[in-house]
Amino acid sequence: MALVLTEEQTMLRDAAKDFLGSRAPVLHLRQLRDDEETQGFSRELWTEMAEMGWAAIIIPETYGGLDYGYTGLGLVLEESGRTLTPSPLISTALLSSSALILSGNDGLCEQWLSQIATGEKLLSLAFEESAQHRPASVTTQAVSEGDGYRLSGTKLGVMNGNSADAFIVTARTRLSDDPCEGVSLFLLPANADGVKIETTQLLDNHRSSTVRLDGVFVSSDQLMGPLHDGYPILKKTLDRGRIGIAAEMLGVAQESFDRTLQYLKERKQFGVPIGSFQALQHRAATLFGEIELCKSVVLKALQAVDENSDDIALLASLAKAKCGQTAKLATAEGIQMHGGIGMTDEFDIGFFIKHWRALNQQLGDSRFHLERFARLRAY
Repeated sequence: MALVLTEEQTMLRDAAKDFLGSRAPVLHLRQLRDDEETQGFSRELWTEMAEMGWAAIIIPETYGGLDYGYTGLGLVLEESGRTLTPSPLISTALLSSSALILSGNDGLCEQWLSQIATGEKLLSLAFEESAQHRPASVTTQAVSEGDGYRLSGTKLGVMNGNSADAFIVTARTRLSDDPCEGVSLFLLPANADGVKIETTQLLDNHRSSTVRLDGVFVSSDQLMGPLHDGYPILKKTLDRGRIGIAAEMLGVAQESFDRTLQYLKERKQFGVPIGSFQALQHRAATLFGEIELCKSVVLKALQAVDENSDDIALLASLAKAKCGQTAKLATAEGIQMHGGIGMTDEFDIGFFIKHWRALNQQLGDSRFHLERFARLRAY
């Protein structure tokens, strides 16, 4: 497939850009921070986003969705990266929806996907158990009891966990020498007895939670996918999430570059715009080239998911690593070219480097994915 957008995709991107630019600029993030909004995002804004169909983009029509594909959602995420908009797009509309769809559990899909599509319910994926990204390292135990299981363990770094109505949880249901075997996925209501949620405000003012499970009972009909064989579903879900995060980091990089370029045209030194200095022109040209590469990588990865390509895992790591590196360069150059004032709260450019740092860590940082890419290519 050609690396160009269709007319409909271009219209979706432009609509997202107009909406977020007017309803959720960086000022919106400032207001949430200053008002100490405990959820970390605006429920009112999320309702408007759901009304525009964004929460339903990848959900099949059978469950009340638009079935428009991952490329469409990626375009929305890219624009949300430009405005640093806090929302459950990744945690609910991308990760949780993907996990439900891939699970093949029609009962759970009918129960939850239609409510996700309307923005009524929020879900979060709870799988991390250490400070490092190790999705196969699952110590949470699920012990069989009657017609269900008792879950005990702790999940870290749960995106928007404080506002979730339910969690998709990984738990070990059978011991195995292979850490990828014996893992099952369960859908667990957030208000179940034994669930304790502790929330932290991150560097970029978004929210992350620790979810503690103390003998939480979950019925067997809440099992997502095959018993003992849930890791393949998790793996595919995470790759879709990584591509979505890469799309958002692309938006962070593009907006940082655009703002910096505008500043180079306006800021004068020695009576001329600093953008006329050749050294700064070279740095800007290098960054422009890196961003253009990211655009191609992200679009190719999104198209691979829509085409159910065999290269999804490879392209997911390529996109996550490349966009992480480029967003780092774009935000750092933005700070430096703005000078000392770039790190003051008065200028928005400092918010972008903070959000890049948070996004880069989610679902594996650039180093993790460079190594994974090398392994997948048998280097």
